[in-house]
Amino acid sequence: MTVQEIIRCDWVSNDPLYINYHDNEWGVAQYDSLKLFEKICLEGQQAGLSWITVLKKREEYRRCFFDFIPEKIITLTQKDVERLLENKGLIRNRLKLNSIIKNAQAYLTMKKNNEDFSTFIWSFVDGKPIINHYKDISEVPVSTDISDNMSKALKKRGFSFVGSTICYAFMQSMGLVNDHFEHCYKK
Repeated sequence: MTVQEIIRCDWVSNDPLYINYHDNEWGVAQYDSLKLFEKICLEGQQAGLSWITVLKKREEYRRCFFDFIPEKIITLTQKDVERLLENKGLIRNRLKLNSIIKNAQAYLTMKKNNEDFSTFIWSFVDGKPIINHYKDISEVPVSTDISDNMSKALKKRGFSFVGSTICYAFMQSMGLVNDHFEHCYKK
């Protein structure tokens, strides 16, 4: 198949960054706790925006937030947040930036309580991806009972910017659900 013959999900643009993300990351089952942590934080940054906006800024987030290592993130002060608010490579929203610090604290509390983040996240789908069979975007939900439950459980543990819609997008991107369209070559 040539590049032109590859059929992807309809939401993928011609942007090479987006194509690479769709082809190599989105919907691939991810079990690494730190990668899951990074993604839940980045999904929260997306709130009210398109994913491509965050994707284009992801490397700067990784640089500014120590590759999403929670132990390092919690060392950030409000003075650091003020500095980050000036960084055009980030989404300059105080609540969103603070949520990454808050989420790192929640993640470390879970770890301290011997609660593995990956095990916790995957428990919502009994440890294996849910395979959906959608033909187009109009069929795809923005949230489900599972994402509602995940959102509530994350909030109870102290996470923020983890509403049900954010959790469903997280589930799609991390492969907890496979929402590649039926016509997509990744299905």
